[in-house]
Amino acid sequence: MGAMNTARINAYAKVNLTLDIVGQEEGYHLLDSLVVTVDLADRIVLKRRKDPLSQVAMHGMGSEQIPPEENNALRAAEAFSARFQTDGANIAVYKNIPMGAGLGGSSADAAGVLLGMAKLYDIADMGGVFSLAEELGSDVKFQISGGFARMRGRGERLQFYPDVPEMWLLLAYGKEGVSTAACYKKFDARGENFAPRTERALEGFASGNLEWAARLFGNHLTAAATELLPEIGETLKALGALSPIGCGMTGSGSAAYAVFPTRELALWAQSRFEGKGRTAVLCAVDPKKMKKLRNPYALDEDEGERS
Repeated sequence: MGAMNTARINAYAKVNLTLDIVGQEEGYHLLDSLVVTVDLADRIVLKRRKDPLSQVAMHGMGSEQIPPEENNALRAAEAFSARFQTDGANIAVYKNIPMGAGLGGSSADAAGVLLGMAKLYDIADMGGVFSLAEELGSDVKFQISGGFARMRGRGERLQFYPDVPEMWLLLAYGKEGVSTAACYKKFDARGENFAPRTERALEGFASGNLEWAARLFGNHLTAAATELLPEIGETLKALGALSPIGCGMTGSGSAAYAVFPTRELALWAQSRFEGKGRTAVLCAVDPKKMKKLRNPYALDEDEGERS
């Protein structure tokens, strides 16, 4: 393909349809989760530099306040340059994914930067890129490809399924986020045991019965997150009153969702949602099968899209 001067990447959010805590290992919680990409994305623009340094400018959703040492997009760029001995990049991240909502926005940005750097410097070693993603965070490896997958372990064990379920989600989220670390700490302190859902939900998908699968959607972290932010419980109650085929919380919160089989039903539910916070109607998608959105005024060599 050849290297390019500019790459443009759509970094998509994810939703955990199930999230089972199945144990601990070396201080990490082990997960078994069904995760799906949704059509909500941050936009990332990367431009080549002539030195090994990288810098990231964040825009929107309060992301401007993220300290550089805590910015996963910058960490990803620096790790990429170190691993592949490339120059760096000037990176702009335009946020659309709410922060602290459990939608994987930080991981999506890291994955998007890795993909963008690979485009900039014509790096075809996707095994190396996946290895870097694994080091950067539990969701980053999934976010490199996106789609529909079972995520196990710390997030590194992925089993992808070829067909993304056709479903629509009414997403609801407030202004406050939930700290992932605080949520897991609270989960441990509560000392509760919950029945696993992931395997049974997969059986529903395998049979082609979305409603059966959706009845099993849920998240072992919900009670802990709700204790930290009671608004989550109120949001789930409001969503459940809209007669969805399933609902739950994604990640460690604070966003919650209700599932509907059609866009029309999801839009109807959005019009009648009586909870607090903002809402959005989203569709489950496979980023690899989405059409590229091209700028008709851009030169071909300067256009790089994640599709």
